[in-house]
Amino acid sequence: MFQALYNSLSGLFSFSRSLDTVSNNVANMNTPGFRGSDSLFSNLSGEHGARIVGEAMRTAHGDLRQTESPTDVAIDGNGYFVLRDEAGELHYTRAGQFGFDDDGILVDQVTGFDVMAIDSGGNLSQLSIEDLRTLPAQATTKVTISGNLSPTSTGTTVSSIKVYDANGNAHTIKAAFGAPTMIAGGGRSYAVTLTDENGATVGKGQLDYTTAGTLASGSGALTATLDVAGESQAISFSFGAPGTYSGTTSLSGLTDSLSATVVDGRTVLGINTVSFDDKGVLQVSYNETEKKEGQQLALAAFRSESTLQPDESRLFSNVDAQRSELGRAGSSVFGRIAGGSLEMSNVDLTQEFADMLIIQRGYQASSRVMNISNDMIEQLYNSTRGG
Repeated sequence: MFQALYNSLSGLFSFSRSLDTVSNNVANMNTPGFRGSDSLFSNLSGEHGARIVGEAMRTAHGDLRQTESPTDVAIDGNGYFVLRDEAGELHYTRAGQFGFDDDGILVDQVTGFDVMAIDSGGNLSQLSIEDLRTLPAQATTKVTISGNLSPTSTGTTVSSIKVYDANGNAHTIKAAFGAPTMIAGGGRSYAVTLTDENGATVGKGQLDYTTAGTLASGSGALTATLDVAGESQAISFSFGAPGTYSGTTSLSGLTDSLSATVVDGRTVLGINTVSFDDKGVLQVSYNETEKKEGQQLALAAFRSESTLQPDESRLFSNVDAQRSELGRAGSSVFGRIAGGSLEMSNVDLTQEFADMLIIQRGYQASSRVMNISNDMIEQLYNSTRGG
């Protein structure tokens, strides 16, 4: 009877601790990257009851949820993100709630630890956007002109051709085309004058066309020379390839319809958007055409995830000895990166409710055994009174 009393007491303690585990799982059901746990029961030798010998972490992946932040990342598959604290110690997490700080360093927004990138040699370093904040200005070197020059034209102009100098300052060039004149062989020639925003001539020449309306051999290009802060900047104006109908033409029955396209050159560009691709490589966009790649997120794998012990803030610390390798998303054992997403906890609320019912029934049964043992002991004492 006394042993039954102690056995039931061990059951009460064990079920109580098991409920602690369930309550922690439920409390963290919305914690990104959280791994639920299960209590491990063990019997005591000699029919002396039960006890909790530890917890086993659930290694199943949680569901991925899209977020509004482009620097949130999730791992679709195996692997852990690598973080480094101020002391240089490494920590690991599945929760990719990251963001850039004022210094352009990617950090975990909960702990403030640096998020690690990995280079081609397998070395870890901070993931920084500092050198990618702006794209330097680029001088314009080429402009193309396309369209038709009418044989009956009295002159036409292409205005507001915006070009850039090496400092990113914009300049406007105007291309004026004179009325055609006849040349040997029956073709036509058009005088072209290029002027800047101050009206100064920066280039001139002529375009010769065959009777078929295509550019004659040796014709089709002019050069504008800008004076920018005492230095010359040459810009090539291309009007098409001789003998073809690409670029400009001089065809009868068509009106003047010239337009200019600035091929290159830009002012200083700032970041428009950032994101991570499925390999964890930082993608920086400055406009629709200008993009750059940054560093790549580092991932870590472990020999046995179930042996990892979670720390607070969804981290796994002091586990470098259990690490099997460092690598990149999409290679070796590692999954791919889902940008703009977070992995939620792997806690199944339905399963937790079921576990709570089982724990409650077990606790009630142990409590009932304790009551019956107590009643039997009391009856034994009563039977020995006053005999």
